[in-house]
Amino acid sequence: MKLTAHFSLIEFTRSESAKRHGVSNEPTPEHIENIKVLCEKVLEPIRMKFGPITLSSGYRSKMLNHFIGGALKSDHSFGCAADIDQDGSGSTYTNNDIFHYIKDNLKFKQLIAEFPKDGKLGWVHVAYDANNLKQEILIAKDKTGGRTNYVTYKGNEKLVK
Repeated sequence: MKLTAHFSLIEFTRSESAKRHGVSNEPTPEHIENIKVLCEKVLEPIRMKFGPITLSSGYRSKMLNHFIGGALKSDHSFGCAADIDQDGSGSTYTNNDIFHYIKDNLKFKQLIAEFPKDGKLGWVHVAYDANNLKQEILIAKDKTGGRTNYVTYKGNEKLVK
């Protein structure tokens, strides 16, 4: 199913973890609508700026989210979030470029620079909820006891060297 000019539903539901665990990763019609809005408001503008982007995680059913250890109320499980991982794709732009473009140009609920290390961001998490555009920006620093530790991005931190 085509969601927008450059994105299809399969990009959001494809999951090796779902296959491995034998769980369904089919979104509800409401979740599909949320995914469409995410594509229109966030992912299409990124695509128009940079060209093709690589989604490392999109929609996650509640069961899939449980199996991978996602947050209980993850925006991924509502079709409101995507993880972008451009580093290593052979493109001329990076996760850091995408993070700053989103931060400086788009509306969003939450933007996370995931695990910056050795001059690179692990990936970029972005969530969109038209009813909650709080523009929250976080940095995922590390994991302790199975939980990710986040700090608020204040704009003066150097994410990558």
